[in-house]
Parts: sequence; C-alpha cells; structure tokens
Amino acid sequence: MSQIKGKDTKPEILVRKFLFSKGFRYRLYDKKLPGKPDIVLPKYKTVIFVNGCFWHGHENCRYFVIPKTRTDWWIRKIERNRQIDCENQQKLIQLGWKVITIFECTIRKDNREIALNELINKIC
Repeated sequence: MSQIKGKDTKPEILVRKFLFSKGFRYRLYDKKLPGKPDIVLPKYKTVIFVNGCFWHGHENCRYFVIPKTRTDWWIRKIERNRQIDCENQQKLIQLGWKVITIFECTIRKDNREIALNELINKIC
C-alpha cells in the first residue's frame, strides 16, 4: 500500500498535459482549498479532481472491485473516501468554485479523446 502514489499519477499527468497543450494554465494541489484539488484553474474558477476508480468507489465501473479479504474494512474505507469527497465538493461549491471529477476509467485509451474534449466543454 505504501507504493501507491497520491500525487502525479498517470491519469493526472495525462489530463495536465492535455490541458496545457490546449492553452490552459493551472496550479497543482492548492492546500488552501478543501480537499487539495489535483488541478486548479483560477482563471475559470474551476477545480478538477482526477480520481482512481478503486479508491473512490466508482459506481458501475469494472475497475472498482472490493477485495475478497478484509471486505468490511475496505467497504468502510471506500465509503469514508466518498463521504470526504462529497464534503469537499460542497465546501468548494459554497466558495464559488466549479468542481469537475474525472475517474481514471473515463480517460483510458478507448474513450480518451471524447472524455478530454468533454472536459474542455465543462471548463468553458
């Protein structure tokens, strides 16, 4: 578990490179904002969270499978992650930020272009 990164994951880097190539400038992991969003676009008053399907319990996703061992512990852990995500999103919305959440399965190779272009539409 200690080998799992919380920052600069492959899906995050993919989104960041795409946004930069389209002319968007951003900040990373702003500690002043609730939940330390992965990408902050101050010009558009928008924050982006790039979530792993497993860690954030992505509903109806084939990459979200509860482990067979310590099942109760994992269910509580993932539910708590979801609860924290929801609380942070509400706080950001109250502060006037637009919140966008991207799950890693949506930017896999087969639908990457569509998902990233939809991201631009959501930002603007």
